[in-house]
Amino acid sequence: MKITIIGTGAYSLGIALMLSKKENNTITLWTEDESKRIEFSNTHQIKSIFKDIVFPNNINITDDLEEALNRTKLIFLITSVKYINDITIKMQKYYQKEPVCIASKGIDNNTLLPLSKIVKRNLKTSNVSVISGPTFAIDLVNNNPVALAIAGNKRVNQIVMKNLVNDTLKLRESSDIIGIQLCGSIKNVFAIASGIINGLGYQESTNAFLINEALHDMKNIIKALGGKKKTILSFAGVGDLLLTCTTPKSRNYSFGYLIGSNNNKDLWQEYLNNNTVEGYYTLKSIYKLLKQKGINIPLINVLYDIVEGKKEPSYLVKFLIKKA
Repeated sequence: MKITIIGTGAYSLGIALMLSKKENNTITLWTEDESKRIEFSNTHQIKSIFKDIVFPNNINITDDLEEALNRTKLIFLITSVKYINDITIKMQKYYQKEPVCIASKGIDNNTLLPLSKIVKRNLKTSNVSVISGPTFAIDLVNNNPVALAIAGNKRVNQIVMKNLVNDTLKLRESSDIIGIQLCGSIKNVFAIASGIINGLGYQESTNAFLINEALHDMKNIIKALGGKKKTILSFAGVGDLLLTCTTPKSRNYSFGYLIGSNNNKDLWQEYLNNNTVEGYYTLKSIYKLLKQKGINIPLINVLYDIVEGKKEPSYLVKFLIKKA
């Protein structure tokens, strides 16, 4: 079975490796990066991402979108959120109503829509599901046991589960595609806050304080935007929040740590220029969306002001103590 993955970042490679465990699967990665295509075609490696990993022969790569989508049976979208709209518009010419699974996490900055709605609109299909949960790409490629939530079209869910579930990866189905996406998006925002806490020099107790408040706010945001409150208890909710808020392996946490430990805004911008920090992108989206909907989440407002340089990072702790 041919499976196409749009994107060649670390998480794309991790999911490709999981899919390759099914011997009948052939996985085609699509990239616009010519250097990645040449390196992978010649060596089955991308050393800039995973230095020591050689990928199996049933994974290949192309920079030709038509070739990537030709006769595919399942498509994964695993690219930066800001590219989802443009790439799905490019896909329109070749798309034949195949099942689509979104593994990117975020909210579109221009339309303020969840990615599932962007994909459904641009590809004119209902064959869409999303996966989200506490998984770092490095843990996927190292075959650590991991788990994800999946939600969306029931038929697509079953196709994804059939091909992705294996001896190290578990999928649990949810009926809340909105809530799952909100969890996967907003946890990246609160991971920045968690990094700020530790960057300021505060320890695990204060970080746990922040995480607990973040959980309550995530639940309220999910309910206010049309999801189900209980989705906070899914792998995409508390599971992913705990993972992302507690380790420098998260770029969102690392960006927050830099903010908390160094008030040089030029260094903040340099980090953003050199790293994909989805939480920064999502913070802008969720801040605008909540304002548009008249929903007041003070922690989001405070974090936005800090990241935009309107408040000092230390204000975050003062806010937590004063919060009713």
